[in-house]
Amino acid sequence: MPLLRIVHYPEPVLLTVGKPVSGDDFGSDLARTVDDMFETMYAAGGVGLAAPQVGLSQRFFVMDVPDEEGKADKLTFINPEIIRVEGEQTGDEGCLSFPGLYQTVRRDMRVIVKALDVAGKEFELDLEGLAARCVLHETDHCDGIVFLDRMTILKREMAKRKIKRLQKTGKWE
Repeated sequence: MPLLRIVHYPEPVLLTVGKPVSGDDFGSDLARTVDDMFETMYAAGGVGLAAPQVGLSQRFFVMDVPDEEGKADKLTFINPEIIRVEGEQTGDEGCLSFPGLYQTVRRDMRVIVKALDVAGKEFELDLEGLAARCVLHETDHCDGIVFLDRMTILKREMAKRKIKRLQKTGKWE
């Protein structure tokens, strides 16, 4: 299966609100793209990957946050809609579109999300902890929001300086 190219900040597609997936978009092409996104995500060592991160300005993402026993939990969220959030968690967060950059980000502890699966069937999930963090992070990508936007101003400026240094040395594509 071919691996997709992960785009890096500040690619415009990362900063643009993705288009909803419509009924005509469901089918073998979407399923193949989702499969390729899972393979790309696994190869890059991530737990989530949104369509904008592979250059597609659409509202969907894949995620695999293993359960308590370490068993895979592959999920696809098409046209995700956050229904409810509660609580708070603060922790290190990374992003495949920001290689090598990790920052402390505050997110909600619990999220209820509604979405469609790859067959177009609606589902709703109630998630906590890392799974909630991942859903919120990837839904942000669908909304043209990057995790820099969730940092404090000071941390955002420090991160942007680090990115500029990496760009100058050719270590940031």
